[in-house]
Amino acid sequence: MSPAPPPYPPARDLLAGKNVLVSAAAGTGIGFAVAKRCAEEGARVMISDIHERRLAEAAAAIEKVTGQPTPHHLCNVTSQDDVDGLWEAAEQQLGRVDVLMNNAGLGGEVDIVDMTDDQWNLVLDVTLNGTFRMTRAGLRHMNPRGGGAIVNNASVLGWRAQKGQAHYAAAKAGVMALTRCASAEAAEHSVRVNCVAPSIALHPFLVKASNQELIDELQTREAFGRAAEPWEVANVMVFLASDLSSYMTGEVVSVSSQHP
Repeated sequence: MSPAPPPYPPARDLLAGKNVLVSAAAGTGIGFAVAKRCAEEGARVMISDIHERRLAEAAAAIEKVTGQPTPHHLCNVTSQDDVDGLWEAAEQQLGRVDVLMNNAGLGGEVDIVDMTDDQWNLVLDVTLNGTFRMTRAGLRHMNPRGGGAIVNNASVLGWRAQKGQAHYAAAKAGVMALTRCASAEAAEHSVRVNCVAPSIALHPFLVKASNQELIDELQTREAFGRAAEPWEVANVMVFLASDLSSYMTGEVVSVSSQHP
């Protein structure tokens, strides 16, 4: 029998006094988990997503943690106008953004021989180009102030092959490369850019969008025999955003128990 997940960890004020902007924070995945963890760790959080109803529900859920209204703003990361509008709203409502958590991503399962240009381009545009647009905007705001942290969300598929995932794997490998290059450019401004690479984090949206047989197989590859909880990935993202990781930049941290 696989071991159960550990207890949900208590907050330690790792982000006290910081303002955090989180993309793709609606729903039940890593984006919402990291927004909630940031709020629990003392940050003032603003969330964004493309889904209006789910975004409002996520904001209400985080309000229960903070006891105050959660700023939120619709944003489609494939639109530069939306990205610009999000950052303008964030600057107005938060005053400044100390931490950017990039979570927007899109997957799918289709073999290369059957993949259309539209399928390829959509996954790349959301997952890689969207992260680029948000990172570029983040650096334009953080560099002049001389500080900040950006945490991107990649995947172990940026390193490892999996059938039917060429577009997603290519996009996530691109996020890893973008992270390293951005970190080299931002270091002189004391802005850090890092990245997590989860193997599998189980949440209802993944279950709905994926084949259960594949999910079961992927879990058997993990040393713990289970998928990560979204908050277990979020914990590492919070660490990378916090002052505890002050010497880390350009790093891609695998959040995985997967066998080699």
